[in-house]
Amino acid sequence: MTATILWADDEIDLLRPHVLFLEEKGYAVDTVNNGLDAVEKATEKEYDIVFLDENMPGLSGLETLARIKLVRPRVPIVMITKSEEEHIMEGAIGGKISDYLIKPVNPNQILLSLKKNLEGRRLVSEKTTSDYQQQFRQLGMRLGDKHTTDEWKELYTELVRWELELSKGQDQGMTDILRSQWAEANELFSRFVIDNYVDWVNGRGDAPLQSHQLFKAKVAPLIDEKKSPLFMVLIDNLRLDQWRVLEPIISEFFRVEEEGLFYSILPTATQYARNAIFTGMMPSEIEKRHPGKWISEDEEGSKNAHEEEFIGAMLKRLGKDVKYSYHKILNLNAGRKLSESLNNLMDNPLNVIVYNFVDMLSHARTEMEVIRELAEDDAAYRSLTKSWFEHSPLFDIIKGIAERGGRMVITTDHGTVRVNEPSKVVGDRNTNSNLRYKHGRNLTYENRDVLVVKDPATVFLPKANVSTVYIFAKSDRFFVYPNNYNHFVTYFRHTFQHGGISLEEMLVPWAVLNPR
Repeated sequence: MTATILWADDEIDLLRPHVLFLEEKGYAVDTVNNGLDAVEKATEKEYDIVFLDENMPGLSGLETLARIKLVRPRVPIVMITKSEEEHIMEGAIGGKISDYLIKPVNPNQILLSLKKNLEGRRLVSEKTTSDYQQQFRQLGMRLGDKHTTDEWKELYTELVRWELELSKGQDQGMTDILRSQWAEANELFSRFVIDNYVDWVNGRGDAPLQSHQLFKAKVAPLIDEKKSPLFMVLIDNLRLDQWRVLEPIISEFFRVEEEGLFYSILPTATQYARNAIFTGMMPSEIEKRHPGKWISEDEEGSKNAHEEEFIGAMLKRLGKDVKYSYHKILNLNAGRKLSESLNNLMDNPLNVIVYNFVDMLSHARTEMEVIRELAEDDAAYRSLTKSWFEHSPLFDIIKGIAERGGRMVITTDHGTVRVNEPSKVVGDRNTNSNLRYKHGRNLTYENRDVLVVKDPATVFLPKANVSTVYIFAKSDRFFVYPNNYNHFVTYFRHTFQHGGISLEEMLVPWAVLNPR
């Protein structure tokens, strides 16, 4: 289909060679020599793009831009001007132009602007697809290699990058191929964890940075009473791909000074992973060092009710006897209240904020049909997270921290995985309800689907009795009881869950940011 162009310039006759060049390339070009005619033409006919001279007698280019945008708000407009004055550029950008060219322009400049504005998405999609096709074989070969913990982080980061790039395009086939590579990677990563996890938590071998070491390694060194206050913002259940879509928004206010991934402990669940972060200890150590503060899963009460106390004890143990605050945000009003009271926190060397929206979203995705439809896959899940963040009190809090010169560490406790494959499990009535891990005395399970920990003490997990066993689901499996099996498979398949072993759950982001 021929693209239509409206070109407005008071010297349009001198641009006849440019017009002929575009017509030879297959474009249909209408020309006018003043702003009023340009507005009239744009009102009568819907053009694919408008070229607009800034310096025209009568109605100026900026005025013409504003009027055309009133009747055709989505049409891309390219401003062409002899002037390089800053206020003109700012006015044009504020008027939502799509491109800005300085006279004299040559035909290829015009053609490049057309390609960028009319065919940019298709061209980017084709180039991304081509690049991924070239990398596909190399990625496949890398998956077959034996990896270190750091190399798995690099591989996961690359998979997330391709996931984000391909999701912008229109080639569903390439996206499906990537997902198959991702599934293969998760299977191999699960084996890697099964082979090495006991060594990691005991500080042996190629042990990575883990949940219980994060605060000491990445937060405590930044706490300084002589510097601006440090805010540790923990967004519960935030995956790397979600961080990647939030990062550009936050980067308008903060510079990312350092970022990376750490390994969540198992289970990749709030009770275990977040308590480990805020105590600097593994779960069984918490149970011993803080009597009565570790709440077992079969007990009533919040499993993260003592985080503020844990943080205080950890700070003293690390020699950071400083004033700090702790805030857990569970709803909109609590977020707004904190945003409005930031001034009261600026004298604290450390302020910890736990924000629970993403975790609530993943649970709502399971339980509410409307959320299932809004977040039917990983791309939609990311989009919903971004949309929420842009209109959330958390964004206001982050902007407020930047405005007041505060520093920030953003992180999470674990990620989440979209589950697909059911795995049968049988347990007694005391077995916990999580779909990605189970613990109990009389568990029956599919060996090929799980990491089995028969002695919880070896991985520093609490046990209700001497015969307690933990099992963790690999890759995208989820546990289902035989009773009403088909019903629960249908209900839980393609929901987002956490607690087990996958790249998305275990490799989670952290970032150090300073205000711009």
